[in-house]
Amino acid sequence: MTRVRYATPADHAAIAEVVAGAFGRADEAELVARLRADGDTLFELVAEDDGAVQGHIAFSRMWADRTGLYGALAPLAVRPDRQGKGLGSGLVRAGLDSAREFGCHGLLVLGDPAYYSRFGFSADAAADVAAPFRGMPAFQALALEDGAFSVRLTVAYPSAFGVG
Repeated sequence: MTRVRYATPADHAAIAEVVAGAFGRADEAELVARLRADGDTLFELVAEDDGAVQGHIAFSRMWADRTGLYGALAPLAVRPDRQGKGLGSGLVRAGLDSAREFGCHGLLVLGDPAYYSRFGFSADAAADVAAPFRGMPAFQALALEDGAFSVRLTVAYPSAFGVG
């Protein structure tokens, strides 16, 4: 049975393996490691079966030009042989619940609109967010509190993302 829980340092090697396997390269696993090293990770969740990590999701903090906590969902990864079986969706739902508990006003993601729209993310919600990915269809936002994206917002990503 799959369970979702907060990641611990003991999970880091397994997370790196899952993330690299899911993306077919090490870039996203290195992103997670840099976010951790820089202290920019809000939280990470893992999905595990019988003690083995099968999926991972990370949320990092964003810098915004107004009061409130904003975050970025990135990356979401599931072992290739476990994709399409609901693990990713379970991680996203649990992550959204945790983000609310952490007091996040809103979240941003750069991802497949067809996938993330089912959780409430939209490019329309991100239309007034000044950020390096603005205007890309994959750049989406989800307000976790009323008004989170109703007024123009400027955000900066953690340096690990390598964007200005």
